[in-house]
Amino acid sequence: MSAKKSEPQRRLPAGRKAQLAAHVADAGQVTVGELAERFGVSIDTVRRDLDQLSADGVLVRTYGGAVSLSTAFRTDSAVDQRLALLAEEKEQIAALAATLVQDGSTIMINGGTTTLALARSLRQHRDLTVATNNLLVPGALPPTAIRDVYIFGGAVRTLTLTTIGPVSFRATGGAELDISCDLALIGVGAVSADGGYTTSHLGEAAMMQEMISRAARVAILADSSKFGRQLFAQVSELGSADYLITDTMPPPDLRDALAANAVELITPAVGEQPGNRGG
Repeated sequence: MSAKKSEPQRRLPAGRKAQLAAHVADAGQVTVGELAERFGVSIDTVRRDLDQLSADGVLVRTYGGAVSLSTAFRTDSAVDQRLALLAEEKEQIAALAATLVQDGSTIMINGGTTTLALARSLRQHRDLTVATNNLLVPGALPPTAIRDVYIFGGAVRTLTLTTIGPVSFRATGGAELDISCDLALIGVGAVSADGGYTTSHLGEAAMMQEMISRAARVAILADSSKFGRQLFAQVSELGSADYLITDTMPPPDLRDALAANAVELITPAVGEQPGNRGG
């Protein structure tokens, strides 16, 4: 025999890529190491295959692996899965959003991995008061940037590690305190010209609505995978935000709708730095 049965079967690149794509679609989330072992090829070969499949729109490339399209665009996926998705784009959005935050201001931050990246991007800021329902944010905030941190109470969604409850705090006597902020930084699940800003969970939508209503300025954070989609619960109409911060220019219909509603579009391509930290 010219080859031993125990040796990995050699595959043509096109055939391997098709099998690799099918495996990612079935598994949902994979690592480069797992694929290299499964298909009997080098890690560099797997990386090249994943890069090509990602460029072809077959899957979404992540740090150290890939996820299927269904996993990437499932809004109720767990935090650890979403952290691996579009990480570079989220960091870009976070850096732009940080330019809107002024030293000494009060900000509200909702749940999500893009807003978590924002929290890490506040290293150069000082004397901030932060109120959030994102349980990961307090640990991500640079200690030198913070004056006070508050967590909104309520039930915890373990899938997203956020609290679902009223945007409120109570005084010692039990009376509800009136609270407000200078800037609300809100990550959403989808953005469309007709549907506005939407998300998949009613409780989170209600909390985001309250944050927006208590803010002097509102910045919506959404990567380009959220464009042109509409989810179950509307957070607000387009015009409720002052800024939409994203990683690339939206399609023309959404861009026109944002302009018509006086929403300032901030992207790396635009290169705008509308805010400053003060001092």
